[in-house]
Amino acid sequence: MKLKLAIYWGAACGGCDVAILDVHEKLLDIADAADIYLWPIAMDFKYSDVEKMEDGYLDVAMYSGAIRNSENEEIAHLLRKKAKVMVALGSCAHLGGIPSLANLFTKEEIFNRVYIESESTVNEEKVFPTEAWNNGNGEELELPKFYNTVKSLNQVVDVDYYIPGCPPVPLQIFSAFTLIRDGMLPPKGAVIGAGDRALCDQCERKKEEKKITEIKRIQEAIPDPERCFLEQGFICLGPVTRAGCGARCINSGVPCRGCYGPVYGVYDQGIKMLSALASVLEPKEQEEIDLSLIHISEPTRLGMISYAVFCLK
Repeated sequence: MKLKLAIYWGAACGGCDVAILDVHEKLLDIADAADIYLWPIAMDFKYSDVEKMEDGYLDVAMYSGAIRNSENEEIAHLLRKKAKVMVALGSCAHLGGIPSLANLFTKEEIFNRVYIESESTVNEEKVFPTEAWNNGNGEELELPKFYNTVKSLNQVVDVDYYIPGCPPVPLQIFSAFTLIRDGMLPPKGAVIGAGDRALCDQCERKKEEKKITEIKRIQEAIPDPERCFLEQGFICLGPVTRAGCGARCINSGVPCRGCYGPVYGVYDQGIKMLSALASVLEPKEQEEIDLSLIHISEPTRLGMISYAVFCLK
């Protein structure tokens, strides 16, 4: 019998869904082995169709995206109830991802920025979204409740497996599906299709174990394409990030931002990266140390905080 598959996205950009399509002709193999019962980005299914299913009716539910609002949470609970296996697909479902940067601010601060302060917003009456609105003719419109905190999928429901990446490598997605199809899944809680070692082990850039005296942003200098980013002073999370992506960003001239999550055994990716920085940073004076720490604050938010400090473990 064919597998019964559901695919859904919460707070995300949609890149994980595109990565599924990027398996190209292998999508036909997936279609041969599975029937898709929910995939909002590609097919016209309704939530009510899923609600009518018996509990455990679906074999696998792949959920991408973080939990930003009440709709994200409601569907996460629904799919967990209807599926035998729940898979967190991509960085946002795995660890919170880019959406979890919102945890640096409150809901009120975000709304004020978007609906009042934004340079592209004209809102003289200072109108904010409401969760319910009645047009006076008996018709009521509802919006999902916008939460103050962004959460990863496993902070809301029980997750069986994780496929990391922003987005995951398409071949990794297909490999995970193959494992599911063939009944060869690893123990519950495993990260599928990614290695246990650091990305630096896959990186072909030359490492000379040199100390650095300053931190540079990628727009401030042109990196040497053959040397280690970190040894040139560019923040690269390769030392603390799980391998498996094939070093796609690094091979394209962009330092790693940690989307595959922490190396096996590392609880806090951000703190571990600060430790790695401390091992290569060698300012000569205390004042230089203070300036360096100020300088790395923004890259730290973009990388370390996005995938570790604010995943609310």
